[in-house]
Amino acid sequence: MKRNLYPLLLDWKNSKSRKPLILRGARQVGKTFLLKKFGELEYPTFHYFNFEREPGLNSFFDSDLDPQKIIHNLALKLGKVINVQNDLVIFDEIQNCPKALTALKYFCEDLPELNLACAGSHMGLIFMDGSFPVGKAHFLDLYPMNFEEFLNYRNQEAWKVFQKCKTSLALSDIEHEVLWNHLKEYYVVGGMPEAVKVFISTKGGFLQSRIIQKDLVEQYINDFHKYSGKLNALQLATVFKDIPKQLSTTQDGNAQKYKFKGVLKGKIGYRELSGPIEWLTSSSLAMKINISNKAEVPLLSYCKANMFKLFMFDIGILGAMLDLDINSILDQNYGTTKGYFAENFVAQELLANGEKTLIGWNQNKAEIEFLIQSQNNITPIEVKSGTNLKAQSLTSFLKRYSPKKAIKVSAKNFHIDLNQITQNIPLYSVGFAIKKIIES
Repeated sequence: MKRNLYPLLLDWKNSKSRKPLILRGARQVGKTFLLKKFGELEYPTFHYFNFEREPGLNSFFDSDLDPQKIIHNLALKLGKVINVQNDLVIFDEIQNCPKALTALKYFCEDLPELNLACAGSHMGLIFMDGSFPVGKAHFLDLYPMNFEEFLNYRNQEAWKVFQKCKTSLALSDIEHEVLWNHLKEYYVVGGMPEAVKVFISTKGGFLQSRIIQKDLVEQYINDFHKYSGKLNALQLATVFKDIPKQLSTTQDGNAQKYKFKGVLKGKIGYRELSGPIEWLTSSSLAMKINISNKAEVPLLSYCKANMFKLFMFDIGILGAMLDLDINSILDQNYGTTKGYFAENFVAQELLANGEKTLIGWNQNKAEIEFLIQSQNNITPIEVKSGTNLKAQSLTSFLKRYSPKKAIKVSAKNFHIDLNQITQNIPLYSVGFAIKKIIES
């Protein structure tokens, strides 16, 4: 199955100023599968090298970083010709070979005709060390499958309904119910490709996907020991496991700003926890939503380093780490605090559909979950998990800032009137409807 990122890969291939590509993302989000599929469909042949499975590949970069020599030696290893004009070369798990990362500079400068695509996890940690040659690679970020990709794999008829509402921003009540029911499935299964595949292809798919999710959590925790360096792996695991706990213990149903006290023994402030938090966000295992205390451009100027929310990178992983009953999620009956699930979903959809930085708003006890800055305009996004559209904070925001558009996201069907300031859209549509409304 082609992911929604596929057109951007084609743009990279066809670019006249093509640089080596680095596909970033958390482990197991499908980076390897996507690049191999891309190589299979778009090139005469592709050549795959994995620096984790074959640590001996590192020696190809020890003595010389000349791209021609590297490709020649890799071809000798394969026992076949690598056509630098027409073939795709894939370097997987490139973070395990720092010299290969350094070599990308020379591939960019001395062998620009080569189609070189790299995949890596924990790439943000590499950049934190300042070891990567800036400006010599093109980056794409791959996230867990978003809701549209899930539908495309899950049910073609439902996917067609989704495509219809992308065009019209309108659905019948029956069509809305179809998509809403699939969204509840997505709340359980999430977007990790293996969990989605198992859910669709096996009997008892929900339970099987939950097993996969818990296995993935263990793999991530094991990775802490491998990649954490000076940071204590036990501290990383504690902070990681604490994110779902904080999300689920809110009093008003919505996620609150991150609380430092009580997470790690004897550590009570941002400075003491900033290392593990930055590690997790840089590894794409957590999503950080900055909180602005003023809705003015530029929003980041009004955000404090110690004021933010943390969400899980995948909603299915969130449910698994909380050990939420699957039927309770499907019935939308997992307590009065289910608003954090809706917020986590919206954050995922926004990132997967091109938003680079997520920002919320909190001023004088009024709170808006997300603000979208487009040029000099700021659009508030109020998120509701159910069908109650009362929004005192949004009313307060409208009075303070008089935005051109405001959006309420909920379990209700579309109610679009572009002559009105406030638009109501269903949760499953946030990946496309928000942008479409802002640009209208």
